[in-house]
Order: sequence, then C-alpha cells, then structure tokens
Amino acid sequence: MINDTIAASATSPGLSGIGIIRLSGIEAIDIAEKLFKSKSRKKLSELEDRKLNYGWMIDPLTNAILDEVLVVYMRSPKTYTREDVVEINCHGGIVSTERILNLLVSNGVRLAERGEFTKRAFMNGRLDLTQAEAVMDLVGARTQNSFDISFHQLEGRLSKEINHIRKKLMDMTAQIEVNIDFPEYDEEQMTVVNIESISREIVYKIDKLIQSSETGKIYKEGIRTLILGKPNVGKSSLMNYLLNENRSIVTDIPGTTRDTIEEYINLAGIPLKIIDTAGIRNTQDEVEKIGVKKALDKIDMADLILMVFDASTAIESEDKMILEAIKGKNVIYLLNKTDLPEQINFEALDTIKNNIIKISIVNNEGLDKIEEKVKAEFLKGSISVENDIIVNNLRHKDLLHKARKSISEVLESIKNSATLECLQVDIINTLEYLGEITGESVKDDLIDKIFAEFCIGK
Repeated sequence: MINDTIAASATSPGLSGIGIIRLSGIEAIDIAEKLFKSKSRKKLSELEDRKLNYGWMIDPLTNAILDEVLVVYMRSPKTYTREDVVEINCHGGIVSTERILNLLVSNGVRLAERGEFTKRAFMNGRLDLTQAEAVMDLVGARTQNSFDISFHQLEGRLSKEINHIRKKLMDMTAQIEVNIDFPEYDEEQMTVVNIESISREIVYKIDKLIQSSETGKIYKEGIRTLILGKPNVGKSSLMNYLLNENRSIVTDIPGTTRDTIEEYINLAGIPLKIIDTAGIRNTQDEVEKIGVKKALDKIDMADLILMVFDASTAIESEDKMILEAIKGKNVIYLLNKTDLPEQINFEALDTIKNNIIKISIVNNEGLDKIEEKVKAEFLKGSISVENDIIVNNLRHKDLLHKARKSISEVLESIKNSATLECLQVDIINTLEYLGEITGESVKDDLIDKIFAEFCIGK
C-alpha cells in the first residue's frame, strides 16, 4: 500500500449544488479529524463510519470556519482504494472546494495526480487493469450501450474470460514441464495432442473477442459522420433534426453555413459525431471558400458520409464534384425535399440510384431509414451488448492480436514437429500478452501512461 495521503475534488469545478472532496491514505481519517468539528462535538473517529456527519471545516491556526459540511469516513479495506477514505461534502462552487483543498494540503495531504484513486485501487488489488480502464470509459460514455459495455467490464466479464484462457495456458506449460522432467510418466505424443486441442480452443476464444472489438470501438468512440451537399439541399436542417435542436442556422440564402459545426448524437445507441459543413460550390466569397475547403478536407477523416441531394433541382456540377470526392467511402445517399415537385434527373445518378433514401425533413418522412441504414452498415453480426463480452479498448485489441499470433505459432510448430521446448516459448508469450491486458504482467511505465489519461479525482 502507498504510504502518503492524497486528496482531490471528485466533482467538476464550477457552479453546483454540492462539491465533494475525497481523501485516501493512511492518515486520511486522522487529518480530517483535526479539521472537522461535528455538531455533536464528537471526534470524527468516534462517529459512525459510512454515515454522513454534519459539522464545519475549521482552520486550526485561526479557528475560522471555512464551510458547513457533511463528512463521511470509511475504513480500509472495504473502500474504493482499499485504504482509509474520507469524503467531504461542501457547498458547490470554486471557492469552497479550493479553500478546503488548501487547508488539507497545509496539513500534510498531497494533491492527487490524474487517476490516482483508481491507480491505488489497482495497485492494492481491488481492480485489475481492465476494470480500472472501464472506470474512465464509464465516465466518458455517450450512450446507454457504451455505458453498459464499460459497466460489464467493470464487473469483470472480460477479466474472467482472459483469466480462463490464461489458466488453460498455464495448465499446458505445467504439462510440458512434467513431460520434460519425467518423460517416463507422460508420453510426449499425448502431450502434443492435448496442446493442439487446447490451442485451437484458445484461438477460437481469442477470435471471438477480436471480432467484438469493431462493435466495441463504434459504441465507445462513435462514428465520425460528415454531412455533405451543395448549398441549400437541407444539410443544416438534417443536422438540427438529428440533434433535435436548432444548432445550425437555416435560411434560404445559399452559403449560410461557412464553417464546420460538430455535435454528438445518440442514434440507436450508437454515438455519432455529426459534422455539418459548408455547401460545396464554386464561389468568389473568400470566407465561404475556406468553409468549402474545410468540408472537403474532412472527407478522409470521416467514417460515414451523409450525401444530401435536392429532389427539387437537377443534378449539377457541384453534386458530381462531391460524388467524385467521396468515392470509396461509406456513404448514405439522401434525397431531400421529396415534398416538392421532383426535378432531379436520376439518369445522372445511375450507379447509386438504387441506394438512395428519399426523405422530407419538412414532413418528417423517411428519416427513420437513416437509423436502419447506419445499424445495417456498422453493427453487422449478432453481438449482444447485454449478453456478450465486447472489447472496446484499442490496447486490449492490439494485445489480443499478438496473443493470437503466438498461439497460432504453437499450432504451426506442432505441424512442423517442433520440440516441446519450442512450443513452451510461444505458450509463455501468449500468457504474457494476455497478462498485459489484465495487468498481471504489465510494466510500470505503461501503468503510469494509462492512469495519466484519467481525470483528476477519479
């Protein structure tokens, strides 16, 4: 266990009804006791633990009252960090929390680094590394599905599966060692047959986890979605509809949108980062030119493009220019303004006309088909957020690929009649890669890097 005592605000700075300051460490209760005066006049340690206690934070040097508070203490090991923990509930706002934090620092507490509370939970064995990473994913979740995936990881679903695979690998290494040390008791051919069977099972399990990572990535990071079209086709109206608010300015004047506007939406449980862009056309307006260039520059970064046509006008050179620029990308083609007399010449869209979704933003028609198309395009297969283990971390995915390569080399070595010692090397490498996922065999510098991405106070 780490010896010093840390503190940080567990709530965001700014105006709020309440602010929470968290302490953790060997002296957390003793330090809080010196600074907290309960209404009952009892010491903090004499009050009931895990129960809010009313009183005041007092500066012992001046006897000045800093704030009216509710304080709770929790003794180790049944705490988040497995250390003594104190939480001070003060009035919200910047001044109150800063005053109390400064008082704690002047009495021997150190301000916590990013993610240090969760890091201590990991170092003290309360969480493994996948569970610790899931904590930050929960905080950053943008949809219910992404939250559920992270919550299942926090519960240990992925950890249990990884540890189950590692147990099989350790059993294999034990069997190999027995064969090497006592060949008269364990026939080599039987050992090889057993290793081959278990290795194939492990390949299957790892493949299943890797396959889930594409779905996991979509739910965690979202889909960068670019709305493109010539001026006045309804791009900003589409964005406002998807956001269910008037985020983009909508007028009948071409060229109203001159810069990119970015917002997140929840579409069927999938986070979409929607980017509204300037209408693409040849223009003499210098500001509009910059907006058009920014729109075209974002094409390569987009996971999905919503290409909007105007049903009430003919296909023009701007439409053709955009179609040429988005070749090879994931595109959903939308024909807007179908409530107006149709003027579009479909022969100019011969290669895509069967894939066009007809919509009317004004009449709220056809827009549900966008959701169906996104789900069909990005959520392929039958992975269930509720029931399946879903990998949503790029670090985990990379290590799974390395583990799969190592266990596949075991099967290749068996084909080539390699010795048991050779098989042992690749089995141990597989164990190491999987151990890095859960933190069993991870290096200190990687641990520091992972927790440095957390927020202060978590």
